[in-house]
Amino acid sequence: LIDWKAYMAEVEGFANGTRDYTQLRGDTGPLVYPAGFVYVFLGLYYATGRGADVRLAQYIFAGLYLLNLLLVFRIYCRTNKVPPYVFFFMCCASYRIHSIFVLRLFNDPVAMAILFLAVNLFLEERWSWGCLLFSLAVSVKMNILLFAPGLLFLLLKRFGLLGCIPKLCICALLQVVLGLPFLLVNPVGYLSRSFDLGRQFQFKWTVNWRFLPEEVFQSRAFHVLLLLAHLAGLGLFALHRWHRSSESILSLLKDPADRKHPSPPLSIVFVLFSSNFLGVCCSRSLHYQFYVWYFHTLPYLLWCTPTAKLAHMPKVLLLGVIELCWNTYPSTVCSSLSLHICHGLVLLQLWYGTAPLPAPHVPQPSKKPAPLSKKAQ
Repeated sequence: LIDWKAYMAEVEGFANGTRDYTQLRGDTGPLVYPAGFVYVFLGLYYATGRGADVRLAQYIFAGLYLLNLLLVFRIYCRTNKVPPYVFFFMCCASYRIHSIFVLRLFNDPVAMAILFLAVNLFLEERWSWGCLLFSLAVSVKMNILLFAPGLLFLLLKRFGLLGCIPKLCICALLQVVLGLPFLLVNPVGYLSRSFDLGRQFQFKWTVNWRFLPEEVFQSRAFHVLLLLAHLAGLGLFALHRWHRSSESILSLLKDPADRKHPSPPLSIVFVLFSSNFLGVCCSRSLHYQFYVWYFHTLPYLLWCTPTAKLAHMPKVLLLGVIELCWNTYPSTVCSSLSLHICHGLVLLQLWYGTAPLPAPHVPQPSKKPAPLSKKAQ
């Protein structure tokens, strides 16, 4: 519960009147999350007797866990891709996820639950409310930004460039409103601390890069290489897997009514979940609580492609190996390499399993004149 105590110390400063973001800190260091985090955990601070009633906090997070499952199940019911027996593994087979939610009380589950609520709203075509909740999830923890490239693609496809600007303004305006108490006091301190994309991670906590020397892990060149790989992956998926129209991808900038060839229906869930997964694969470091970033999306990513009967067991096995990698503490060279291999296999089946089908061959009409009937002769 080290992080819970640190969270309570950080929001206690806000409760006592501190509005300079750089002055909010806990036992693990300064506060590094956006303003939404402060408001959510300030509510928990007061609900649990200034953070003292840890048992009550765990009950609250147990309720959050059940709500999160309900939201995920609703998404999966809409997609109708994942076989029902896989839900057992999602509910009962992950010790790490139960620990992240109920024992450790991290902010990651809070952000993901809000994100899944936003995805449900997107599926209901309630894009403005969905964008509002998406931005709220970002304000709790920035890992939600890994979904942002996919969301931008969906907004452009649905509304065109001019139509998606109001949706983006909703996202930006909420960030300003939530951060206003800190922006009025020390705007540079708030923006540099809460949206610090260049923060260094400690090598001792990494789950995915244990097989690298520490100097390589901390190298800026390595970080740039991962960023380039991430951008390349997003570009390839956007061009060849998300964009299914015969028109150029630049046609997304047009108003949908002005496009010459309407694109076939696109899975909102596939675009968002694959966008996030590409970011996870290229992360500079994955810590143990980061497992919740994509755990509930893995069944969809594995079963969204056509699956033969004999292929179900390898996919379940892949889920088991990923779970084993995340349950290995401290991480080892073997567990880190195995995790990357599993991620690579998921990416390969996503790439080849969602390839566009070849256009059906339409036989050309015969140019040979039809024979005249006897009456015409």
